[in-house]
Order: sequence, then structure tokens, then C-alpha cells
Amino acid sequence: MPADDPTGPVRSRVALTAVLTATFFVRFAFGITVAVFTAYITQKSVGLTGSDVGTAGFVSALAPVGEFSTVLLSGAAADRWGRFPVLFSGMLASAALFVVISASRTVPVLAGANLAFGVASGAILAASLAIVADRAASDARGLEMGRFDAMNLFGWIAGVAFGLGVEGVLPNRELGATFLLGAAILLAGLAAAIALLRGAPVDRRARAFDLRRIFRTAFRRPVLVVTLPWLAIYSLLGTALYFLSSAALGLGLRTSYLALAIAGGGSLLVVSQPYFGRLADRTGRTRMMTAGAAGFVLVLLCASLLVRFGLSVPLIAGIAVGVALALAYGPAALAALADLSLAEGRATTMAIYSLTISLGMFVGLLASTSLYGRFGPAGLYPYFGAVAAVLVVLTVVRRREERRATIPVR
Repeated sequence: MPADDPTGPVRSRVALTAVLTATFFVRFAFGITVAVFTAYITQKSVGLTGSDVGTAGFVSALAPVGEFSTVLLSGAAADRWGRFPVLFSGMLASAALFVVISASRTVPVLAGANLAFGVASGAILAASLAIVADRAASDARGLEMGRFDAMNLFGWIAGVAFGLGVEGVLPNRELGATFLLGAAILLAGLAAAIALLRGAPVDRRARAFDLRRIFRTAFRRPVLVVTLPWLAIYSLLGTALYFLSSAALGLGLRTSYLALAIAGGGSLLVVSQPYFGRLADRTGRTRMMTAGAAGFVLVLLCASLLVRFGLSVPLIAGIAVGVALALAYGPAALAALADLSLAEGRATTMAIYSLTISLGMFVGLLASTSLYGRFGPAGLYPYFGAVAAVLVVLTVVRRREERRATIPVR
């Protein structure tokens, strides 16, 4: 039996509780800092020029570069030396980097720290997903991945909302305090997770493995079909997260009001993600992934029409329906990826998720800022159309492969 496989429900639940606790604290801390990062880099909260946007986009994109270029190695480390040691090391390194960022606003320092931060973030996510995949029973992976996704997304959204609220209160020159707060929250999450694990044995892998073989396994066609849609999804989410506060301030919307709206909507994730995960266990991963992809396409369509023709009740309702459907994608896709992973190299396989979303954020930041800088808002329409087309094509491919029984049917 592999060392990290469940050996009892109590032991598994302790490990799952520890990783969910750590995940919330990590994403809450990350969300706070992401919300203020553009203003922190440019030292402006409003009135950003094209040069400001380009600088902020470049520095912000370095975190995804650090993540997608090293996350497979982080996954391999978690397979070789244990999930929790890698998770806790990533949290400790992130806290230290936040302190570094709070001490300097020079672009080279921020760029280097953000690149290293991406490395630590990838280690955290790869180890966390492997723990959930290890400890969840095969017929409850959707539910457990839904719980993980709920803590992951709710932590992000709560952190972004809190960060936006702070940005609306603190003058720009004092925003460095938010990074110190993020470091403190990360250390609190680390302490909470260690306390939960105290007295419970934590298995570690001691047997070496062939890294090349695991890479070949991780990049199998069925794995790529599951994970590539995240490339499109996070190319949108990354852009929105990094430039949301500046856009709101530019439109005259107080970030404190935006924070309340985001926090209210984010609270629904705690209920919706486990619910959709359970549906994925019962009705099948592909069905829920298809519903999620359709939701993202609907949001893109309605949002584009909203920008073009202005506010209208049908378009707002369409966006609301699209968002509700889009939430079904995450738990189902994570469960499908866990189904495809092999126990010995599970962290490396689950790291493909982190690689894909970080690459998506990098591509999205560069593409959207470049198009906007050259063509203005009109430049984003073909970008949105390309994202929607990619989601449709990959969904069709997934369904065809399932019919041909080349991927597990669940």
C-alpha cells in the first residue's frame, strides 16, 4: 500500500482538515496582496497610464512564470519527501517573501520576489491537491475536491474583498502593511495546520521513482484534455484579479462597495462547490465539466454585450446564470484529474493543474494588457471570443474521448 493512501477515516479526516485549513489561510493572504499589487507596483491607485499597466502586468506575470516553470519539480518533491513538508515549506517561504515585498517598492526587488513567490505558490498547491487526492475515497473525490475548491476560492475572494476594502481606507504610501498582514495570516495558517496534525502520524515516501516516467504519465492526452480548459479560464481570471481594483476606481466605484459585493458572492462558494462536487460523483465528471464550460461561455457573451450596449436586466441575469454554471467546472475537473493520477506520482500529476492555471494567468495578463494598450477596449473582444472557442472545442474533445472509452467514465 502506498505510504500516503488512507489507512482509516479518522486519520484521513485529520489530514483533510489540516490541508483545508492551510488552504483557506494561504488563499486569503494571497488574495489580500493581489488586490493591492497593481497600486503597490505603480504607486498609483487611479489614473494609470499605458506604461503603468505594462509595468504592473510584467511584474505580476512573473509569479505565474515562477509557478509553471517549477511546479512539476515541486510535485516530484512532494511525491519523494512527503506532502506536508513541501506544503509547510511553501507557506513559510511565502511569508518571508511578503516581508521582503513590504520593505521595498523598487521594480527589480518586486519582480524577483514575485518570481520566487510563484515557485512557493506552486509547491503549496501541488502538495495540497495530492493530499486531497490521497485521502479521498474514489467515489467521494468530487465532494472532497469541492470542499478544497470552496476553501481555495472562498479564501481568494475573501482576501481580494478584504484587500479592496483596505485599499479604500489606507493611503497608497501605506499599502506595504497589507503584505505584512498577509505574512502574519500565512504563519497563523501554518500554526493551525501543524496543531491539527500534532499526534497524528504523517506518512512520507522514501522510495525513489523515475521522474521521466512520471512526466510521461502526467502529460498523457486524457490528462491534458481535463486540464487545458483551465488555461483559458485562468487567462480571464488572472487579468480580472490583478486589475479589478484599478478598473473600479477608474469608474468612480469605491473599492469598499466592490469588496462587499465580492465577499457576499464569494460566500456562496462554501455551499456550491461541495454540492457540485457531489453531483460530479453521482452524475459524472464530464457532465458537470460541460455545464461549467457552458457557464463560462455564457458569461463571456453576456459581459461583451453588456460593455457594448450598456446595462440591461436580461444581460445581468445571463451573467448570473453563467456564473452559477461555471462554478460546476472546478470540482468535477479536479476529481477527474485525481481519477487519472497514479498513487506514486500523484503530486506530480496534480501539479499539472497548477502549471496550467499559472500559465493561463501569464498568457492572459500579457495578451489582455497588450491588446488593451494597442486597441483599447475593442481589443478585448477577439480575446474573449478566442477563450470561448477554446472552451467549446476542448469540451467537445472530452466528450468524444469519453464515448470512445479512452478516458475513465464517471
